[in-house]
Amino acid sequence: MSTWIKRSLQIFISLILLVIVIFLGLAFYVNIHKKTLLVSITKELNKNLNGSLTVGSMEPTFLQGFPGVSISLKNVEIKDSLWKVHHHSLLTAKDLDVAVNTMALLRGTIDIRKVSINDASIYLYTDSNGYSNSSILKKKPAPVSKEKRTSPAEISLFELNNVRFILDNRKGNKLFLFAIQDFSGKVDYPSSGWKAAVNLNVLVRSLAFNTKNGSFAKDKFIKGKMDVGYDKETGVIEVKPAKLAIGDDPFIIGATFNIAKDPTEFTINIEARNILWRNASALLAHNISLSLNMFNMDRPIAAKCIIKGDMGGGGDPSIFVNASIKNNRLSFPGGVVDNCSFAGVYTNNFINGKGFTDDNSAIKLYRFSASYKDIPFTIDTAFLRNMNTPLVMGTFNAKFDVSRFNNILGNDLLKFTRGTATLQLHYQAEIAKLQLIKPKITGIISVKNSDVSYVPRNVNFKNTSVTLDFRGADLLIKDIRLESGRSVVFMEGSIKNFMNVYYTDPEKAVISWKMRSPDLYLGEFIGFLGLRKDRKVMKSKNKSSSFADQFNTMLEKGEAEINIRVDKVHYNRFFGTDAKADIFLTREGLSLKNVSMKNAGGSISMNGNIGQTDKLSKFNLNAVVSNTSIRDFFYAFDNFGLKSLTYKNLRGQLSAKAKVTGNITDQGKVISHSIDGTLSFELKNGALDDFESFKSVGKFAFPFRDLNHITLNDLKGNFILNGEKITIDPMQISSSVLNMDIAGVYSLGKGTNILLDIPLRNPKKDADIADKQEVNDRRMKGIVVHVQAIDGDNGKIKFKLLRNKDKFLGL
Repeated sequence: MSTWIKRSLQIFISLILLVIVIFLGLAFYVNIHKKTLLVSITKELNKNLNGSLTVGSMEPTFLQGFPGVSISLKNVEIKDSLWKVHHHSLLTAKDLDVAVNTMALLRGTIDIRKVSINDASIYLYTDSNGYSNSSILKKKPAPVSKEKRTSPAEISLFELNNVRFILDNRKGNKLFLFAIQDFSGKVDYPSSGWKAAVNLNVLVRSLAFNTKNGSFAKDKFIKGKMDVGYDKETGVIEVKPAKLAIGDDPFIIGATFNIAKDPTEFTINIEARNILWRNASALLAHNISLSLNMFNMDRPIAAKCIIKGDMGGGGDPSIFVNASIKNNRLSFPGGVVDNCSFAGVYTNNFINGKGFTDDNSAIKLYRFSASYKDIPFTIDTAFLRNMNTPLVMGTFNAKFDVSRFNNILGNDLLKFTRGTATLQLHYQAEIAKLQLIKPKITGIISVKNSDVSYVPRNVNFKNTSVTLDFRGADLLIKDIRLESGRSVVFMEGSIKNFMNVYYTDPEKAVISWKMRSPDLYLGEFIGFLGLRKDRKVMKSKNKSSSFADQFNTMLEKGEAEINIRVDKVHYNRFFGTDAKADIFLTREGLSLKNVSMKNAGGSISMNGNIGQTDKLSKFNLNAVVSNTSIRDFFYAFDNFGLKSLTYKNLRGQLSAKAKVTGNITDQGKVISHSIDGTLSFELKNGALDDFESFKSVGKFAFPFRDLNHITLNDLKGNFILNGEKITIDPMQISSSVLNMDIAGVYSLGKGTNILLDIPLRNPKKDADIADKQEVNDRRMKGIVVHVQAIDGDNGKIKFKLLRNKDKFLGL
């Protein structure tokens, strides 16, 4: 081995031995002077405390602080001067390690380089009067002394492990509780103050700026590194923006704390560039997250939050959140919108001077664009105000192909095939239990040139237009044009208190209509007489009904008051003009009031109702016919089910009163056998033409009289209708061919049994007699033939002579 290597090894070994000797010496020194050192360290640590710091025991730990000297202080406790009043120690630590400068120790002075706190609790307490146990950290007044003043201890390194940190501010209702797993760093002391590079691993148990509203970031880990600095001139502690993880999401967080102010003022800036809505909401206080959780976004968003306040009793801090959303999917009470983009703001200071409260909180959305069920729309500005009783408002604008309404209503309610819809609405509603209540809408929905089918009633319309004018709680329905087949209908209407009943009790809606039509073919609307087709209603995942279900309920279970004015009415063979009616429509059917129209040169008026059943609808009518052509009247109503006597055989002006009930099919056909009631009539200037049943008998009994055209004097009669049986009250018929008295039962099926008393004398013999009483007395003079009309073959009536009227059992 060369000489220089031997020398080097000797020097190295000598240095090691020297260090060992020094540490052994220090160990001996510390053990000998343990009590003195404990007093010195305690005195050094007490320099800036307005209270007391006590240490249970002290043990040297040389290897931990190598090459310095490390001393472990056991059972360390720091109490303020009023501890006996509130019993909250500022610090309670089972183990507090202090590393001191070796050379300073040898000179007999204490220079603390590092402090480690382990298994400890730090409790910053402020009572309801504003007193804080942190006052122990305030600088003491400088004592008057001739001794040379020493500078306060400067700790270069610090470390907290398994430390429970509590800030309990009873005056400001604030509670911060952190479970510190690692809080360590290095501190430098420039002339301006101090700077620290900090490592952080903390579990947030509570970060409540107002204990009434709950904690921010509750039960979340905060991890990362940050740079903290203090400027002694301004008294501001600054946390420079740094990347920290809260839970599983990365954030950029920075803050300032102005401890020169009393109470301490703070500003915290938080930025998230890629976070899910619910993850962000979960970091906020319960009162805020409760409101934000009414909404959700499928994809991550970018957001910034500024929390600004003080540690005093001034209530909540100012909270301002700014978010940017692009092409996202938004869920909210009432539905889901796609392709959603907007700039959003949350603030708890909506109106300056009203305080940082839930009542003064708001969510504001700007430049909102989205699509609902493929219907694109925009909102210039929308608000959600007052988080205690949330109020949502906004102005909606949209223009789209009206067929997209099918995505909202489904294909089993209203089915649109073409047309254009324009929407301009200002909407406002309260939110309670995730439902919209007390809504208010103002604005216009306009539909033009649309083809639409009302599926439950199988009614189709084309070239349809409508304008919905929302005014406060009411809905005005204007400019409606409906075209169905050959019918054209113009309508306007209103629904009072629409917005309230629509969302709460849609079946209580009452629609008032005014209908006008130049030409109305009732057969094209006959679907409204039958029962509606059942809709396949999907069960909603939430408690509220879907828009389509509520709309359908309003149409089918709601009521309608309809005032109708029609120039021309067509129904099968029926034709009327100047028709007027008031109709009250319910789920059970419809009521007819003040119905009147001109028909066949006269007029018809009626009142009644139609009740809906399965295949048939039950009707109940009171009708008055005045001076109409009996020929046209019979033609219009398909001869009322009569087979042998038809409109072709009748002439004259008919007036009648009827009170009848019966059934009508869902195709609008009256079931003649179902009619019950009474009918009275009067026929003036009547005539019977080519009535074959009468001619077949008369050609033998009255061969020289004109049977082809029989004129009738004023004829009056009463009928009782009972299904297919028509009871004819005793009635006198005076004609140009013969006179007769008639009574009995006419049947539309089997069972016709009518007695006719026919005098054989020719009525023309009495034509010159002016006295009507004399004519009436003479009408039954001479030979009287008794004829019975009964059922014949092939539905025809058969007549037979009776020798003895008393044997006619039918009367």
